Amino acid sequence: MEEGELDFLYSRAIAPFWDLRFGLHHTFNEHVHRDSGAIGIKGLAPYWIEIDANLHFGKNGHNAFDLEAEYELLLSQRLVLQPRLDVRAFSKTDRRLGRGSGLSTIKVGARLRYEFDRRFAPYLGVEHVTRYGETTDLLPAGQSRQETHWVVGLRFWF
Repeated sequence: MEEGELDFLYSRAIAPFWDLRFGLHHTFNEHVHRDSGAIGIKGLAPYWIEIDANLHFGKNGHNAFDLEAEYELLLSQRLVLQPRLDVRAFSKTDRRLGRGSGLSTIKVGARLRYEFDRRFAPYLGVEHVTRYGETTDLLPAGQSRQETHWVVGLRFWF
């Protein structure tokens, strides 16, 4: 794997449809690993938009903000289209992780999933990623600031 993130969060209901979450966040790539504390909220905003907003507090002022929003459009009883938006910003430049300060990336996409059961659903999707500001300066030579990715996955819960 080139890069990834892991969250270990405790979640507690604070209002109908809203949870306060806190815990640990781990970011890694081929060269470096970073740990940070995390606090955020997750819930259902008006018009059934799911919101997940988190602040990550790292060492030496390496803080981050991550906002994800998604909506589920039921095409049939089992077929669901899920438009998504993910915005990331960082307080300081981290050259080893390839992240510049300020607004870093905006990811817009959609996933189409088939729910065999509410707890088990494979999906196929597409994501368009645009990098901004200092993050574009940290890209390897020849790499575009805009990319489109296909995603395949399995959504499950127990």
